[in-house]
Amino acid sequence: MSVKDQKVVVVESLLAAISEIMSSVASVEIEHQTFMELGCYLHRISPVIMEFQTIENGSPSAFQILQSLSAKVKLANNLVVKCSTGAKSIRDDDLKFITEELEEVIRKLGQDLSTIPLSTFQNKKYAEIAVQSLSREMKNVCFHINGTGNCITEERKLENSSVEQLVKRKDADLVPSSDEKNKLHSTWSGYMPRLGDFLEGIDYDAWKYARGSIETLSHIAEYSEPLYDTFFCPITKRIMDDPVTIESGITFERKAIAEWFGRFKNVSETITCPATGIKLQSRVLNSNIALRTIIAEWKRRNEVKRIKVAHNVLLLDKSEAMVLDAIRDLNILSQKRRYNRGEMHNLGITKLLTSFLEHKNMMVWTEALKLLRLLVEDEEGKVRDCLQVIVANTNALERTTEMLSSNNASVRHESIAFLLELSETETLMENIGYTAGCILTLITMKYNESAGSLAAEKAEKILKNLEKYPRNIKSMAEYGYLEPLLDHLISGTEEVQIEMASYLSELILEHDMKTYVAEKASKVLIKMVTTTRTIIAQRAAFGALVQISSHPLNNQMLVNDGIIPILIEEMFTCGIYNTYIDFKEQAATILANIAKSTTDLETIQVDKHGHTITSHYSIYNIAHMLKCSKSDNLNINLINILLYMAKTPRHIATVVSVIKETEVSYTLIEQLNSPVEVLVVAAAKLLTALSSHIGHSIAEGLCKTKGQPEGLIKSYDIDQITKKHAMSVNLIAKLPHKNLTLNLSLLHQGTVPAIISRMQGILRGETRTTRYTRCYLEGLVGVLVRFTATLFDQEILQMARGQNLTSVFTELLVRTAGSNEVQRLAAAALENLSSQSVHLSRPPEVPIPSRRRFSSKSFSPSSQEAKKSQRVQLCPVHKGACSSSTTFCLLESGAVERLLGCLEQKNPEVVEAALSAISTLLDEMVDVEESVRVLGEGDALSFVLGALREHREEGVRQKCFLVIERFLTSGGDSVVGEIADDRMVRAALVTAVHKGSGSTKKMAENILRYLNNVLD
Repeated sequence: MSVKDQKVVVVESLLAAISEIMSSVASVEIEHQTFMELGCYLHRISPVIMEFQTIENGSPSAFQILQSLSAKVKLANNLVVKCSTGAKSIRDDDLKFITEELEEVIRKLGQDLSTIPLSTFQNKKYAEIAVQSLSREMKNVCFHINGTGNCITEERKLENSSVEQLVKRKDADLVPSSDEKNKLHSTWSGYMPRLGDFLEGIDYDAWKYARGSIETLSHIAEYSEPLYDTFFCPITKRIMDDPVTIESGITFERKAIAEWFGRFKNVSETITCPATGIKLQSRVLNSNIALRTIIAEWKRRNEVKRIKVAHNVLLLDKSEAMVLDAIRDLNILSQKRRYNRGEMHNLGITKLLTSFLEHKNMMVWTEALKLLRLLVEDEEGKVRDCLQVIVANTNALERTTEMLSSNNASVRHESIAFLLELSETETLMENIGYTAGCILTLITMKYNESAGSLAAEKAEKILKNLEKYPRNIKSMAEYGYLEPLLDHLISGTEEVQIEMASYLSELILEHDMKTYVAEKASKVLIKMVTTTRTIIAQRAAFGALVQISSHPLNNQMLVNDGIIPILIEEMFTCGIYNTYIDFKEQAATILANIAKSTTDLETIQVDKHGHTITSHYSIYNIAHMLKCSKSDNLNINLINILLYMAKTPRHIATVVSVIKETEVSYTLIEQLNSPVEVLVVAAAKLLTALSSHIGHSIAEGLCKTKGQPEGLIKSYDIDQITKKHAMSVNLIAKLPHKNLTLNLSLLHQGTVPAIISRMQGILRGETRTTRYTRCYLEGLVGVLVRFTATLFDQEILQMARGQNLTSVFTELLVRTAGSNEVQRLAAAALENLSSQSVHLSRPPEVPIPSRRRFSSKSFSPSSQEAKKSQRVQLCPVHKGACSSSTTFCLLESGAVERLLGCLEQKNPEVVEAALSAISTLLDEMVDVEESVRVLGEGDALSFVLGALREHREEGVRQKCFLVIERFLTSGGDSVVGEIADDRMVRAALVTAVHKGSGSTKKMAENILRYLNNVLD
């Protein structure tokens, strides 16, 4: 092993031994002050030892010095161990011997220090002086046992010296002069600190070997500056804070000597000096100002040195334990006096601590935060400006916010306490508010009982502080904490009210929160609209009211607060080309929301003349605005107002009358071409609602509009079905089916192939499914159904045959995509088609063979290909040559079986439509007897009776009675028993006799009469 390696081993061994002694001396109870002084000396030579490790080419003498120091430190360690392990049984003589041995060890260590070559200090004069001073002090060391030793050092004489003399003498032994100190500058060489740096502030690198607690280190560090006997009170054996001198000339701690005098309560009792035992005549305590000044200065200098020690430790950051001890010692010092905080701040410790807020060790983080909390305030109790910059430019806030959610209660407490102090600085409020998750966490803590009442209280205070920055109020509201926003809205200045109202209009709130806002702020917002003359204020208030009115339960509250007349005035009194058209848009939005949720609109007056929202006056003005407006947003809401009124039977007549009067239906049709999807949807909805009243006018208007009506079907990209697609095709589907002009226009524009193609694409799953797919499919089927209502037109008839619509609708009876409406529409279309079969069926031109009998298999689709290869035969029902494509015959298409299956549906509309289609085979124009026979073979009567038992709707029962009556009159007595034996059927017949409408009642009476006659 080389000399250099050997030197490193010896240095590390020495430092470890010193650390062990430092840990041991703190636990020694006897002669505690003596052993603490021993630890102090050993601690002060640690940096000198470390200096040897930094020397690249040390001389052999340096290595020998290290070995000598090592031997003496080991001896000191053995002596300390004896006192710490057997302290209770050690004899006074042995204790005296050990103390004398320790004195000798310290003196020899001082001797070794004096032999260190000057080259070791690399021309650092101050280092030479400091080591020589330490060596001289150690060589003259004298420990005392029980404070009665006879070793009187030169320092003892300080007791009777004046302040001037003390000040002159202290620099010689404590620290170098200011001139010498100014010549030094801390430098770094490699990873280890230089001796000069240590002397500028003791380095704690040696403490990485320590195993003791913070108490051990703080006790040792407390005496970094040289100690003097006169500093200690003879009674307490501790450094004095308020030294006083008594008649004997001995100085004591004021409190300690006062307690001593208190023992002598009897005036005649002799008072003695506790140190010398001499009798005292006086109890007078004279303040030793000189000594008190020296002690105060010693404490200040010692604490400054300890601060520098800790500062260097934090700079090195070589050990978590070392860093933790340093921060804890700084915490102790910062709490002792505010002056120390300023010293720490001037050294840059405040800035340095912020880096430890990112430390992975939770204890380091917590202690750093504790200290930072003390350092953030200056002498006036305000947060230092530089800290504001530091916090703003580091992630200290992010880390603190993260720790608010820690499972450790202490960590949470320190985090929220630190945040509370920062929140009291206006310049940091913005930073805190912008810290991700901070406001949300604080709100959670405020309402979370498990976090503790103290944490909740501090969280509330922080949030209160953050309210001073308006952007934070919005963030709180976004997380559901609306009280600050509403409080400022209600009681703030006009400027604040505007800002809060603006924030409120931007928030996305749940419905219950909207109700809460309406209860607290609706009157204030309405007042802002009416009394505030600034455009910004009105715009903000209207925006907030739009937010509130979007929840239906709030609108009655707004009505009660008198908002309707304000809205009507805003919409009607100003010109439509007003510069501030957005006010009209907002007013129309609120009015539309109210119209949507309020049922008694006719009771709400809009002006002093007694007009209501539903009166001709109001609706006319709304329609007129719609006709003249160029604003899409305004038009959407105007249309919605009319739509909600049109859906109410009490108001539809007025709406229709105004629509006809103003011809606004043409405006609505033109808006179907708008690129704004929401506007197209709104217009389509209103036109659909009006279709049952002015459907033919709408149809004619569509046909006269460029790009319509085919634009509602063909011009859309159907890669993804939207609400616009669904509403558009449903508008076409709802217009009067027998409007030939519209049907021919659709036919001529080639919409039928597109409709069938899109229907098949949806049913095969080739089209992307959305929430509007079913509605869109229903609309497509509805548009196709309308052609079956105008089969009298040859073009449409030719199209129906060419597209084989009978087969298309027969397929839709079972492939409905889960829609009952598709099934109903398909049955309705088959009814229309089947009603034409009797007119389209003609005898074939070829010789007709003998008539064959049809069975239930006759309307099965399984043998269609076989039939094509056979000779054309007569249809027993229509008495002519029938087919699915040319005459739309239900028997030939196999639709009957599927229609009978529809009778088992729960939906009464589907059942009624299927019965209507089946009834076309029992019409008086066809051969009813043959039809009954064919249907009977398919067990049709059982399906009909089942539908009658299941449904009580008038339309279903009327169609069921028709079929039953045909079966009774044409089927003979064979079906009587099946009908008569069904008690539920008879009950339905009796109910229809008593409660049914005219035709239903008449058919029920006929059936019952027939049954009674047959049974009698």
